[in-house]
Amino acid sequence: MARRDRMPSGFSNIAFNQATPPMKCIFPLSVMALLFASGCNTIGTPREVASQAQQTGSSNAIAAEQPGPIANEAGLAPLPDVVQPVSYRGPQEGSEQQEEQPSGEVLESLPIPTEEPLSRSDMTLADLEAIALGSNPILAEASARVRAARGNWLQVGLPPNIVLGYSGQQLGSHGEAEQQGVYLGQEVITGKKLRLNRQVAAWEIQRARREFEASRLRVLTDVRIGYYDVLIAQRRREVAVELVRISEQGLQAAQALFKGAEVSEADPLRASVVAGTAGIVLQNSINQHFEAWRRLTAVLGVPEMELQHLEGELKPEELSVTWQEELDRLLASSPELAAAMADVEAAQWAIQRAYAQVVPDINVQAVLQDDRSTGSNNGNLQVSVPLPIWNRNQGGIRRAQAEAAAARRAVDRMALDLQSRLAVAFQRYESASNQVEQYSREGGIIANSRRTLELVRAGYQAEEFGVLDLVTAQRTYFETNLAYLNSLRQLAASVMEIRGLLLRGSLSQPLP
Repeated sequence: MARRDRMPSGFSNIAFNQATPPMKCIFPLSVMALLFASGCNTIGTPREVASQAQQTGSSNAIAAEQPGPIANEAGLAPLPDVVQPVSYRGPQEGSEQQEEQPSGEVLESLPIPTEEPLSRSDMTLADLEAIALGSNPILAEASARVRAARGNWLQVGLPPNIVLGYSGQQLGSHGEAEQQGVYLGQEVITGKKLRLNRQVAAWEIQRARREFEASRLRVLTDVRIGYYDVLIAQRRREVAVELVRISEQGLQAAQALFKGAEVSEADPLRASVVAGTAGIVLQNSINQHFEAWRRLTAVLGVPEMELQHLEGELKPEELSVTWQEELDRLLASSPELAAAMADVEAAQWAIQRAYAQVVPDINVQAVLQDDRSTGSNNGNLQVSVPLPIWNRNQGGIRRAQAEAAAARRAVDRMALDLQSRLAVAFQRYESASNQVEQYSREGGIIANSRRTLELVRAGYQAEEFGVLDLVTAQRTYFETNLAYLNSLRQLAASVMEIRGLLLRGSLSQPLP
């Protein structure tokens, strides 16, 4: 008992003297027995994990990363090709809880940021999207979080390492009563804790992946809105140029009439003021064009890209579904809602993990030693189990249950938030669609303002209208065109926002 009390604390100790011939046979047998005991843990060897994962097919598989050089040098078997999160179904009477490895959807290759800006003329929306998917740092960050979650899944399922150390007792007895050797120790994890750890971590991978998908949608939506902003800015610049041309024509007409003594000097002065104002409008439109481009390049992740001319239609393709259809699709397809549901699954498995914490782990310790006082070898095996008398993880269980309830309520909150956001975007879409229709239809506001300007300009030259009529017609024509462009911008933004909330088809394809 004195020798045992003086052994190192912590994991179990196994001491032996390599210099003693009989120990050469005893030590391998003890190590085999210890390893056999440690093999009773719930997670199994890495090779068994790989075999089980390969046998469990699922349409929701998430690819796990292969081990790096460190893992291979340590002698670990390759990791499973898939991490398979299992939906929580609760314990069933008369049957053991499900023990499958986490299953999930194959995680496609994630985008790799590029530092080389793309420069070309007449760029399309597809070109801009490709640049953003390769350069936007938000996607690189979300991709790294997915890899971090996969690394956590690997780590939480690994069993404790075997402890190896030196043991020496009564070293001051001048060799008469010394006991020297090395010791081995192993903690055996029970209660399926390691497997439950991986079930929780697998759903954390699912959440990270859904957050990546949501980030991808947000980036694409921002790119599309920025693309239409630049298109509108291009068109606004063209309208401003046209306004300058019309104003100059009005000024020339007023000056000609003044020279012919048909109008007073006030007419060319008023026309000159309009022409000067048009020049200011043109400069402002140029500045707005550069602003829209710089905002777009910031979303792309290449702020140094020079201004390019964009190709595309000003009017986006309108939606052809009702409010209720859009809402149903949103609640069924939103990656944000899927991420919240993954939290619920993880919380359910966390409750089971909290209950499993009550099951005590086993500490196995075996001692093989050379006793110089008796000139013989001896050994013993000791197994210790903590008794869950006072600490039965009561607080941990309550916390897990409360977190599961909060996760369920978070799903409801997310569904209401999505409905609210869709309502705002859908109202803007319907209003903007109506405005665009009124402006652009045959015989609509744009056509009438242009026809009015043509008639007033011709009438002014024929002295049927005054210069105020001409100025008013010019201003009306310009303002209606700007209002039409603003309506187009609102229509495009609302369409892109709604599609950004709902877009799902492209996510089923391999991510770039």
